[in-house]
Amino acid sequence: MRDRVAANPDLVGQKIEIWALAGDNVNQFNKGNIDGKLPESNRQFKDKHINWLNQLEDDNRVRTVFNTRFFTNGDSRDAELAGIWGATVGSFYTLLVTLALSFPIGVAAAIYLEEFAPRNRITEIIEININNLAAVPSIVFGLLGLAVFLNFADLPRSAPVVGGLVLTLMTLPTIIISSRSAIKAVPPSVRDAALGVGASKMQMVLHHVLPLAMPGMLTGTIIGMAQALGETAPLLMIGMIAFIVDVPSGPLDAATALPVQIYLWAENPEKGFVENTSGAIMVLLAFLAFMNACAVIMRKRLERRW
Repeated sequence: MRDRVAANPDLVGQKIEIWALAGDNVNQFNKGNIDGKLPESNRQFKDKHINWLNQLEDDNRVRTVFNTRFFTNGDSRDAELAGIWGATVGSFYTLLVTLALSFPIGVAAAIYLEEFAPRNRITEIIEININNLAAVPSIVFGLLGLAVFLNFADLPRSAPVVGGLVLTLMTLPTIIISSRSAIKAVPPSVRDAALGVGASKMQMVLHHVLPLAMPGMLTGTIIGMAQALGETAPLLMIGMIAFIVDVPSGPLDAATALPVQIYLWAENPEKGFVENTSGAIMVLLAFLAFMNACAVIMRKRLERRW
């Protein structure tokens, strides 16, 4: 009220109506999660509270509305005020850093290994390691990020830039393998035709092979990003488990991610966070389904058959 009056002094002397949020116990009692028939000593919502609520309902001073704050607020100690916007923005910055690093590095590595790398023992060892890294548990990458990016490089803890670096290491094998498969799918006749009309090998790769393989590369990248969006263990290891109320304004600000937010709410003993956890899970599944649908649609629209 003080802030509202300070922003608009003309409110002084007027009579306005303000709706306030009810507490967690009122919310749970209204939903039937607190049984009013139990002895008063066995429940937090006492008889006098029930009488107050009934009187307010008789006066038409109680109403239920759709909780839009869930989509616009950051985290909070109160379940009614807690939202996923801070975690969503943190996930966005984390995926932005991951995409900016993993896509160009993964595509460049795939092109080199498939088109330019000599076939020798070193190349075979690199290919075996890439295939093995794709099956490494994600928590191992979290331990690597903790040792290298936090303890050695002294980057800020619980920052999306660190989470993006860790997820980049985790998604690189997926992007490299899918990009190499897309490059292999380009017919040799395309390469022979480009070289036959005088193009250099670099021109052949950049102007012919890469554009034809790009749909498969983008599909693998989107799938890798969807995998990174749902990861929790690596982010827990680098400190993104912290209680963050403010919405991050950049990749270097302290933040949490949507899967970590779900983990924190699931561990909270208050019943009000059960609904928040379920809602956040639904939002995360919707994001994952959307990203996978984009990958399928892009693959169908852009792929070429020979």
